[in-house]
Order: sequence, then C-alpha cells, then structure tokens
Amino acid sequence: MGKVKRLCLAAAAAMILVVSSVPEVRAEGEFAASELYAKSACLMDCDSGRVLFGKEADTPLPMASTTKIMTCILALEKTENPAEQVVTASANAAAQPKVHLGVSEGQQFYLGDLLYSLMLESHNDAAVMIAEGVAGSVEEFARQMNEKAQEIGCTDTHFVTPNGLDASDEGGAHHTTASDLARIMRYCISQSPKAAEFLAITQTTSYSFWDLEQKSVFDCNNHNAFLSMMDGALSGKTGFTAQAGYCYVGAVKQDDRCFIVALLACGWPNNKNYKWSDTRKLMEYGLENYTYRDVFDNSFQGTVVKVENGQYENYPEEGEASAELTLNLPEESRHLKMLLRQDEQVEVSYQLPESLEAPVTAGTEAGRVDYSLGGQLLASYPVYIGQSVERIDYRWCLEQLWKWYCGKS
Repeated sequence: MGKVKRLCLAAAAAMILVVSSVPEVRAEGEFAASELYAKSACLMDCDSGRVLFGKEADTPLPMASTTKIMTCILALEKTENPAEQVVTASANAAAQPKVHLGVSEGQQFYLGDLLYSLMLESHNDAAVMIAEGVAGSVEEFARQMNEKAQEIGCTDTHFVTPNGLDASDEGGAHHTTASDLARIMRYCISQSPKAAEFLAITQTTSYSFWDLEQKSVFDCNNHNAFLSMMDGALSGKTGFTAQAGYCYVGAVKQDDRCFIVALLACGWPNNKNYKWSDTRKLMEYGLENYTYRDVFDNSFQGTVVKVENGQYENYPEEGEASAELTLNLPEESRHLKMLLRQDEQVEVSYQLPESLEAPVTAGTEAGRVDYSLGGQLLASYPVYIGQSVERIDYRWCLEQLWKWYCGKS
C-alpha cells in the first residue's frame, strides 16, 4: 500500500473516531438514555403518574423479585388481619429455590411475619406461602395479581408467580414494563388503602420472628441499599434472575415532590451496582429539573356566550341574551399544580360553544377546558352554564311592550 493511501486511511479513521466521540445532543434539562445501564427505565411523577423520562419504558421484560411489591400489597388488601392469619407451608412452598426462608412442609407462620420475609430478604418460599394463604393456590393468586394490574392501569403486565421467578403459562411469560412497574409502585405507596402498611414493612431495617411452634427463629435484614443512599428514600425492591438481570423499583420524596424509578435488565453479574447508579442518576435528574407550577387559567371566569332567541333586558332596543360560563369551582379549588421542567409549557384549550339556543338551564354542562403537555391530556374541567335564560315567547313580548309603554307615559 502506498504512503499516500495509508495517510488517507489514517485520516479517515481519525475522523470516524472524532465523530463517534461527539456527545449526544439534547435540549437543556433533558436526560440522555445513553447515560443509563438499564435496557428499560422509567422516571415517574408519583403525584400525577406522568412519565417524566423513559428508555424503552413500554418494552415487556421479566422483572424478577420486583414482582413482590404486588404480592405484598395484594396480601395486605385481601387479608383482614395479617398478624393473626396462620399459613401453612405446602410441599410447593418448601420446594422453592434460593433465596428462601428454608421452610419445611407443614410448618406454620403468621402471614404478617412472612410479609417481612418477602420484602426484606426476598424469600421465594414466603411468597408462595402468602399466595396460597390468601387465595388458596398460586394460580388463583396470580389471577388476582393480573386483575389488580389491570385495575391500576398497567398496559403490558402478566403475572405467573408471586415471587418473580422466570415462568410462563397460557397467558405468556411472566413480565412487565418499566412504566407498568412504576405504576404498581405508585399504587403501593400512595393509592392503595394499605399504603401506610406497605411503607412500614419496606422501610423496616431488620425483623425477627418465630414459627408458630417456636422451634425456629428467623432474622430478616433489608437489602434495599437505596434507603440509605438518598435523603427522602421511601421504599423499593430489588430483583434478579438469569433472564431478567438486575432489576429495581424505588421511590424518593423530597419537599412536596415524589419520584419513582423502575429499572429492568440493568446488568448481569458482575454488575450488581449498576441499578444503584442508574437509580441515583434518574432521581437526581428529577429533583434538579422538575418543580411544581400552578398552570390553572383563572382568566376563564367571566366568559360569556350568546344565547339565541333568549330573553334580554333592554327591549325594544336591539339586544341579545347571553349566559356566563363557569367552571363551578370554589376559589380555593382554582389551582392546578403540575410537576414541570423549566422548558415545558402546558397548553390550555377550550371546547366551548359559539352560541347556545334558548332556553338554557343553569348548571347544564356546556363544554370543557383541557390542559395538555406534548399531546398528553393532563387534566380536564367541565364547563357549566352559569344562569338560566328563557326563550322569547308571546307573553314576554307583551310584558316588555307594557313596560316600554309605561315608561313613555
């Protein structure tokens, strides 16, 4: 190869190197997907449920033991008094692989104790015992898990097991998406009637309990390192299987802002700490860039619309009837706080009639005001007619003529 050709090839290689090293271009305040190890990730605003950042957030993937947040909340909701409900280890529960409590068939526990085993140590046999104790079988409990997932708005989640071990059934493989996993965590910590109980369990540092015969004592320690990583850490659950890789879902609350991070396929051995790096990056991005703004449009109050053929006051001069439109909201409710990045602007659109046909009745819905961001509807308020307007009729005309005549005489 000639000297000139070699120089040209070297120059081309150098140019490729320079081009490939150019950082990803993004708008100020945005977060780059390339900054994360996770294949799938979601940052969610806990208050509204809005996804603030997603990286393949709707891609279905196995989720390992993050499954157990659904197991825990469902058991709390379905059980009147977990601290007193006795569950017995079946052969199926005793056969579950590590990580496990190591129960023997026939051994009995209080379900409330097993919830700490489930969430702190992530014991697979505890999950099966809970499922069988609540629903009678793993299959029925999984059906209830899927029913709950649909109820809270999950779009691509399918539960087969209560512990998250890789499995499939006629409905498909055990899986969720990062956005769905965040939705489930949001439900667990803020929407469920048992949210306080869920938080109390998942925030516990250590817990010890006996079986009912008091032959064995079990010690559980919380493996959610995120609880001590950031101020305001609320809850979380780790997970790992050979198919799922390392997974995590957690929440943090600082001031009046609460963020949820869900990660799927965030590395495999020996990359156990990738999930903590990604979680911190996303949480800090949310805390540094998102603040609450009141976007409520107070200028709407006092808007009027023409009422065709409606009775009016200044007869016989030319006049027209009109009616005020109202949101029918008290002053203290005329606020709409949204967690927004500085460059985000909420669009307010009005779906209102150009005119109304008499008669119209006060309190009748006449339209709506929509608040949206990036094409996503954030809030919608119905608009009502503020006062009634009767239709012009023969009697009204006579009354107006008489008033006019009296005024002239």
